[in-house]
Amino acid sequence: MTEHHGVREPRFPPGTFTPAPGPGRIGRMLLTHARVETSLTLRHGEQVLLTLLIPLALLVGLSLLDVVPTGAGPGVARVDAVTPRILALAVLSSAFTGQAIALGFDRRYGVLKRLSATALPRWLLVAGRLTAALVVVALQAAVLAAVAFALGWSPSPAGIALAVPLLVLGTLTFGALGVLLGGALRAEAVLAVANIVWFVLLLAGGIILAPSALPGSMGAVVSLLPSAALAEGLHAALVHGEFSWSTLLPLLAWGGAAAALATRTTKLT
Repeated sequence: MTEHHGVREPRFPPGTFTPAPGPGRIGRMLLTHARVETSLTLRHGEQVLLTLLIPLALLVGLSLLDVVPTGAGPGVARVDAVTPRILALAVLSSAFTGQAIALGFDRRYGVLKRLSATALPRWLLVAGRLTAALVVVALQAAVLAAVAFALGWSPSPAGIALAVPLLVLGTLTFGALGVLLGGALRAEAVLAVANIVWFVLLLAGGIILAPSALPGSMGAVVSLLPSAALAEGLHAALVHGEFSWSTLLPLLAWGGAAAALATRTTKLT
């Protein structure tokens, strides 16, 4: 302290040694949280197996071996028909199954409860996970596309631009479904249900088998599932260079309903 005309003045300007606590910028918090979630996903061996190695094995196997009908149609190579469906499987694996299991165990170990006590708002916790899912899907799509090109894949040039928004919408839709499942059930139940749903949608959800290849009215029912909608939309875009509005509506409906329910049912523990 110094004295000037009988009035004591502080030696240092006010605020010099005063911390300025408060939340950071929203964009920076989102990027930081998404980066952490992405790194945790990529470092998890089981997640990498589920999200990348299995789709890669199916891409190579179904492209080279005539074991299941792919709905390729006349003049369409098997790899051209298989690749869009494997891309849909990659989205299902990372955005739904991976996110649901990760969220379920984060709740079990108290991670979500501790994060909720920080400056991160709840919506940003979900947004960070979805952003991480988009990053993982982008990496998956790049690797799968490189392998598909090596196998002779020749997508429609216009279809690539149409496929990108479908992949984004599919990731957000399945991400919302993953949050709905992972935020409502116990971790062990989430692990079981998420894997069962993955196998069911893979085999009978319009991914490997097109809805038109399913018997009777089952195809019409399956076409309303988000898995079939994404697979058929990517097939129409990448094979025929067309945008299918009929596949867009189920994705929007499932994603909107899942997001609305998740905000009501997600638990911190």
